[in-house]
Amino acid sequence: MISSPWRSVRYGAIIHVMKKSRLEAFSDGLFAVAITIMVLALDAPRGVTIASLGALVPLFLSYVLSYIYIAIFWINHHHLLAATRRINSAVLWGNLHFLFWVSLIPFFTAWVDENHAAPVPVAAYGIVLMMCFVAYRLLEILLIRAHDSNAIIFKALKPGRRENPSIVAFVFAVLMAAVHPFFSLGIYILIAAVWMRPHPRLEKMLGYADVCEDASDRTK
Repeated sequence: MISSPWRSVRYGAIIHVMKKSRLEAFSDGLFAVAITIMVLALDAPRGVTIASLGALVPLFLSYVLSYIYIAIFWINHHHLLAATRRINSAVLWGNLHFLFWVSLIPFFTAWVDENHAAPVPVAAYGIVLMMCFVAYRLLEILLIRAHDSNAIIFKALKPGRRENPSIVAFVFAVLMAAVHPFFSLGIYILIAAVWMRPHPRLEKMLGYADVCEDASDRTK
C-alpha cells in the first residue's frame, strides 16, 4: 500500500498531512554541521612532540564535552521523533527554536577555549546549554499537545522530569562561574552524565523496531 501525503476530508476538501521526514532530515543535518564546525576549530599542534600535543588537552576536553552534549540532544531528539506520529506548525517552530540553541554550542565552546575557561565565557556556555534544555522541554510539550491521549508520546513522556532539575543545576552553575569556572564545568559534566541514557520509559514503549523504523513503513 502506497501512502499519500494527501488526505480527503469532509465535503471533498483536500488537506496536506504534515510528515516528519523533512523535520528529521533537517535536524540531523544541523547536528552534523555543529559537530563538524567544532572539529574544524581544533588546531593541529605546532610541534612534533608529546609535550606540544599536551598543550591542546584542555581544548580537546572542551570539544569532548560539547560533542557529548550534542550527541545527547541528538539521541533524545531521535527518540522523541520516533514516538511522534503527528506534527503541526507549532512543532516545526518549536523544533527550529531548539536547533537554534544547539547551533550556538560550537561558538561558545570556542569562546571558552580561547579564553582558558574564563568566568564569563563559562557562564555563557552554561546559559546556551540550559536554553537547549528549555527549548527541548518546550518541544516535548508541543508534541504532546499535537497527539491524543492514546499516543505513545502522551503516555510515556512526562515533560520536565529531568529537564527541570537540569535547568536548576545550570542556573546554579552559571552563578558559580563567577567564583570558580571549573566548578561550573564539573556541574556541566554531571548533568551530561544524567542525560546519557534517553528517556527509559519512552525507549521501552517504543521498542527497538519503532526507534529505527517509521510506523508507516511497517504497514506497507
